[in-house]
Amino acid sequence: MPTDVGTSPLTGLPGAGRLAGWCLGVERALAAAVRAGARQEHGFDGALDVRHLGYLRVLSLEADPVRLSRTPSLVTRDPVEGVAVALQLAGTAALTQDGRSTALLPGQLAVIDLRRPFSLEQKERFRQRLFRLPGRVLDVPAARLRTVTGRTLGPGEPMAALSAPFLDRLADRAAHIAPEVGDLLAGNVADLLAALVDAYAERAEGTDVRPDTARDHLLPVVRAYIERHLGDPGLTPESIARAHRISVRYLHRLFEGEETTVGRLIQRRRMEECGKELAGPAPGRTGPAISTVAVRWGFPSPAHFSRVFKTVYGRSPREWRATRTRAAPAAPVGRAP
Repeated sequence: MPTDVGTSPLTGLPGAGRLAGWCLGVERALAAAVRAGARQEHGFDGALDVRHLGYLRVLSLEADPVRLSRTPSLVTRDPVEGVAVALQLAGTAALTQDGRSTALLPGQLAVIDLRRPFSLEQKERFRQRLFRLPGRVLDVPAARLRTVTGRTLGPGEPMAALSAPFLDRLADRAAHIAPEVGDLLAGNVADLLAALVDAYAERAEGTDVRPDTARDHLLPVVRAYIERHLGDPGLTPESIARAHRISVRYLHRLFEGEETTVGRLIQRRRMEECGKELAGPAPGRTGPAISTVAVRWGFPSPAHFSRVFKTVYGRSPREWRATRTRAAPAAPVGRAP
């Protein structure tokens, strides 16, 4: 993928043509249909620079006062899967989305969900950066993302103070970044913006969904789900988060007050059940094969199972079976890796 598209000064066109050309460039860069309106279409002057860093698109805009919007009809006609973060550099803008409006001042950030209607009106000649990401890579539940749209994320808060200068410098250097480095940076930006959304979602009025509030309701549900699916080798934090329509980040935060992580809980419970089954069988009965027990509790690789079992119990499955009875299984001597 090319690293950049380049600068489009839109010279040599009549005023109305410059506005239409500028809007078309923004549409293509955002991969979303937008409507543009200017106070003086025949005197409009603008420039657009677009760079690609992996799946991240970096737009640098400078233009006369203009209003960009995605109306409900445009959203219906042109559904997209994208989120943009705006960094205002000069001029004042008015952003409206999800029933909220805010003034966007130089140095401030705002999240725009391209999947829903919005309007962004620049009140004067302006400079702005737009960072466009596929919505799926943010790993943020839609309801949580909605709490920050139509709001200003100011530099007075730690996450915004960290994010804004980084994004601005990234846009400045984007043309000189090698494609393989751009792929890595796109992932870093996605993580940074997801953390930014998380930080501000908790401060949004009436939307406090912190893990300590949800723990009494959601944590027991998650634990019960883990118990029911212990034998599934596909049981992972990612699959658990998907099943409960939450992000992996939020799932891990639910367990912050526990004495274990999600991965260690899965591993420990599997080991406990394996230890019970591999304890000495009742007199006159033959116990299940070690490989059978391993597969039953989500370990398709016997070799991997043996390594983990020895780490947890301090002895191999075969040694464990030789020294334990089903009536008195011992507790693990270590923690699962």
